[in-house]
Amino acid sequence: MLATYAPILLIAAAAAGIAYALIYPLLSGEQRAELRRRAVAPVSAQERQARNAPQQRNKRDQVAQSLKDLERREKARGKLNLDDKISQAGLKIDKKTFYLYSAISGVVFALIGAYMLHAPIFALPGLIVGGLGLPNWFLGFLKKRRIKLFLREFPNALDVITRGLKSGLPLNDCVRIISAEAAEPVRSEFKQIMDAQALGLSLGDGIEALYKRIPVAEANYFGIIITIQQKSGGNLAESLANMAKVVRERRKLTAKVQALSAEAKSSAGIIACMPIGVASMVYITTPAYIEKLWVTQAGLFTLVGGAVWMLMGILVMRKMINFEV
Repeated sequence: MLATYAPILLIAAAAAGIAYALIYPLLSGEQRAELRRRAVAPVSAQERQARNAPQQRNKRDQVAQSLKDLERREKARGKLNLDDKISQAGLKIDKKTFYLYSAISGVVFALIGAYMLHAPIFALPGLIVGGLGLPNWFLGFLKKRRIKLFLREFPNALDVITRGLKSGLPLNDCVRIISAEAAEPVRSEFKQIMDAQALGLSLGDGIEALYKRIPVAEANYFGIIITIQQKSGGNLAESLANMAKVVRERRKLTAKVQALSAEAKSSAGIIACMPIGVASMVYITTPAYIEKLWVTQAGLFTLVGGAVWMLMGILVMRKMINFEV
């Protein structure tokens, strides 16, 4: 009889032990005490990292997606059209006016070439130089001068935004202050950002368009910082303060490189101007001696060939002494 009831007793004892192990902590309050101890006890670095891992992963994914979007927009920009070139030069004219000025310049240079060299065939090079070369060079010259002025004032604008953010002002108000009180061309560029925002664009989109009008790395970095901060958060004031410091250091390095290369540029300028100066002095002293260069056919070919080779030498020297920082 004992052998019959022994398995039943063992099963009952095991069930009672399992029930005791599961129910007793709830009845005695040990589970609640353990939860309170975990809440009060300091969290280890591994546990904290495990808890924050999903948030950090989401933040990294957002930053990576923002960078991919910016890279995609950069590739989509492609080549600039004439309107973009005129905008980068800071001119307030349209394409028709630019074409008109280019045509007038081409005609003037064609007439000068045909009249001075006494050969109508030289009207075509004058037309090409005056109609195509000179206007594009003028746009490039205005663009470089405008970028130089922008980079000179841009760190001050970043400092204004940094101080405004630290004092509690929103980013829109800081940009509005710059659009009203900064020096040109920073003032007009930030005013276009505010105008774009008034038309319905977001502040991030307006700042990203700044790089299209001012194609420098500093404007691109500014747009990247604003875009990432709006999507992922972060200390915007500290990021802009670091960027202002970097912009100033780049400007110092550029000035140092220009100072070190000033001697080479002076030598290149003297070498480039020497043939023209010598020819001018010979023409002043003995005109009949040098007139054969543009009176005879052989002289004309010699003059054109020498000008081409001289131009190639100037371009090579210019490539050698221009340094990008």
